[in-house]
Amino acid sequence: MLHSNENDEDDTMTTAQSTVQNEPQPPHDQQSPGAQPPSLLRAMFARGTPMLWVPSGYFAMALTYMMLTSVTSIMFKNLGMDNGQAAQYASYLILAYTIKPLFAPFVEMYRTKKFFVLAAQLIVGLGFAGVALAMSLPDYMVIMVFLFGVLSLVGATQDIASDGVYVTALDTKTQSLFCGIQSLSWNIGPIVASGGMVYLSGWLHTHYFKHQAGTFGPEWIDSWRIIFFIVAGITILTALWHMRVMPDGAKAENAPKSVAEAAFILKDSFITFFQKRDVWLMVGFAFVFRLSIGLLEKIGPFFMVDPVAQGGLGLSNEMLGLIYGTYGLIAVLLGSLLGGIFVARRGLQKTLFLLCCAVNIPNVTFLLMSIYQPDNLVVICAGVAIEKFFFGFGSVGFMIYLMQQLAPGKYTTTHYAFGTGLMGLCMMVTGVVSGHLQQLLGYVHYFWLVMAATIPSFLVTWFAPFHHKE
Repeated sequence: MLHSNENDEDDTMTTAQSTVQNEPQPPHDQQSPGAQPPSLLRAMFARGTPMLWVPSGYFAMALTYMMLTSVTSIMFKNLGMDNGQAAQYASYLILAYTIKPLFAPFVEMYRTKKFFVLAAQLIVGLGFAGVALAMSLPDYMVIMVFLFGVLSLVGATQDIASDGVYVTALDTKTQSLFCGIQSLSWNIGPIVASGGMVYLSGWLHTHYFKHQAGTFGPEWIDSWRIIFFIVAGITILTALWHMRVMPDGAKAENAPKSVAEAAFILKDSFITFFQKRDVWLMVGFAFVFRLSIGLLEKIGPFFMVDPVAQGGLGLSNEMLGLIYGTYGLIAVLLGSLLGGIFVARRGLQKTLFLLCCAVNIPNVTFLLMSIYQPDNLVVICAGVAIEKFFFGFGSVGFMIYLMQQLAPGKYTTTHYAFGTGLMGLCMMVTGVVSGHLQQLLGYVHYFWLVMAATIPSFLVTWFAPFHHKE
């Protein structure tokens, strides 16, 4: 997770990836000339340490997000939905996270940030329990999709409020000390959700309930009901923990005091955004850079679990959870770390096109696997790990470009959020159509389409403007 480093902007909106040092800070940020430099170790064990709530807060955010936008697609697939519907319904749940900047100012106006964090986590926990209970009803699928839609709005609100606590309860130095803990904690969420919960669903299905692994249909309800009860329990326990240890979060000095003021700030942020030089080239970059990834994101896991006779690899949920949630995520984290070092040493402008190549070209691993359909798990794991490693390596360039070139101005955090929102919109749109296209084309031709979708990404990267010094 990357953070913007601007700290002098008049802004009220935050996102999960752009919070540190953008809001006005409490006055205790000053350090006397003779004071010792800040130490993460000391801060971790100090009285009232942020370690009590930062890891759990960002883990809860990621767990909610991944369960809603990623794990649901696997569950829909297991329950018998075709690829088109499963990818479409899961992708719609990204929308609330995409439009966070539009309602973030209004969260600033009412109650404390802690109140919204606790309320959101309790509602999410109860909502996941409601999903588990709804699976016993005749029209459970309609009810589940409705509940997921509501929970995505609540989850997005949790993100806004949790980020708000982080940037207003901690001074700038403490934020910097804990940004690594924050990022690590968020990344544990995908390990638990896409790794652990998907693995456990498969284990329960085959070993506890004694169903066949390769079949899809209502017999998966028993396993997924347990999964959602477990996630509900984790989320509610997290809320109860935060009730005791999380600070209220200060009110930002520039928070809107009325709906009219919030609406004016939002309108002004849009106007100033589109007044930026070469803004449409930057908008195109933000929207198109991950186009091929958006087409691959939902279909990759479907390809892993679909039967060999249908062009897939015939893996179980256990293996899918292990490959994507463990090996794949480790590869992403390692790639992100090395990508950050690469950009820091060579500069973004010189490396952006290489980073675009890193994101897009390794998608060919899925094309090759669809052609040869390997049954060797080492080969399959290597294919996924290669794609994920280079995705992590190259995606660093995308985030840094948004921070350094798109975001600077009167509303740094908001404009950064617009950029990530455009990326999220691309992920949603491509996810909605991806399953239907795959059903129409078959896996081999679909992955050829994924490779063709890299061309727009190369074009917008080649013409991406650089108007600010790195």
